[in-house]
Amino acid sequence: MSHPNRFLLAGVMGWPVIHSRSPMLHNYWFKRYGIAGTYVPLAIRPEGLPAALRALAPLGFAGTNLTLPHKEAALAVVDEIDPVAKRMGAISCVVVRPDATLAGFNNDGYGFVHSILQQVPDWRADVGPAVVIGAGGGARAVAYSLAERGAREIRLFNRTLARAKTLAQEFGSPVKALPWEERNAALADAAMLVNTTSQGMVGNPPLDLSLDKLPVSALVADIVYIPLETPLLGEARRRGNRTVDGLGMLLHQARPAWKAWFNVDTEVTPELRRLVEATLK
Repeated sequence: MSHPNRFLLAGVMGWPVIHSRSPMLHNYWFKRYGIAGTYVPLAIRPEGLPAALRALAPLGFAGTNLTLPHKEAALAVVDEIDPVAKRMGAISCVVVRPDATLAGFNNDGYGFVHSILQQVPDWRADVGPAVVIGAGGGARAVAYSLAERGAREIRLFNRTLARAKTLAQEFGSPVKALPWEERNAALADAAMLVNTTSQGMVGNPPLDLSLDKLPVSALVADIVYIPLETPLLGEARRRGNRTVDGLGMLLHQARPAWKAWFNVDTEVTPELRRLVEATLK
C-alpha cells in the first residue's frame, strides 16, 4: 500500500529502549510492503513522557509503542483510552489522530492470543483451568485475553498475594487469586500454564515452580523471549508438553498498531521470525 508524498514515522518509547527488537520487526514491514518510512527507538525518561507524547503530532509521527516504564503513566497523558486498555490499566500503543489528539490502546492480549494460535492452531481457552504466574502488566494482558477467549477458571499466583487479589478483584470471574504456596498443587488438572514474570529471563533466576503434577496434555507458555527457550519451557518440552515462547507475542502485538497507524494489514512470516530470532542467540 502506498502513501504518496509522505514519509511515515512511528517508534517505541521506553527507558531504556536500546535493546528493543521492535525497530527490526517494524522496519522489516516497511521494506516488505514497499512503504517509505521508518520506525525508531525513542529513549524517554519517565519525567519526559508527557512532552514526548505531545511532540508526536507536530513531528509527523503516526504513533508510538510504549514499553517499560511508560505503559501505565501514559494513561494520564492521552486524550482517549480504548476500553481494553482501560480494563488492563496500561497502554502499549498510541495513535495520533488526524486532529492531533492521542488515542491509547493495548495490543498485548491480541499478541498473546495470536502467538498461541499461530503455533497451536487447535488451542482453546475453555478446555480447562489456566494457571497464570505473576500479577503485573503481562498478567493483566494474559488474564484478560484468556477470559475473552472463554476461559472458565484462571488461577492467579504471585509472591505478593495482595497484588494478585487486586487484579482478581478488578477483573472478577473467572480470575481467582490463590496463595503462592499452592502453585504446584494447582497444576494437577490445569489445561494451560503461563509465566508472565521476568523469572527465567537472561540475568534472572528460573521460575520457582515444579511441573511434576502438570498433565502432559497441558500447554505451557512463557511471555519471556530472551532466551527463546526459558528453563520453564525447556523442562516442559522435555516432559512432553506443547510449548509457546514469548517472541510471537512481541511480533503479533505489532500488527494492530500497523492497521491503526498506516491502514496496512501485516503478516508475521517465518522470515520475520527468523530475522528476529537470530538476534536472540
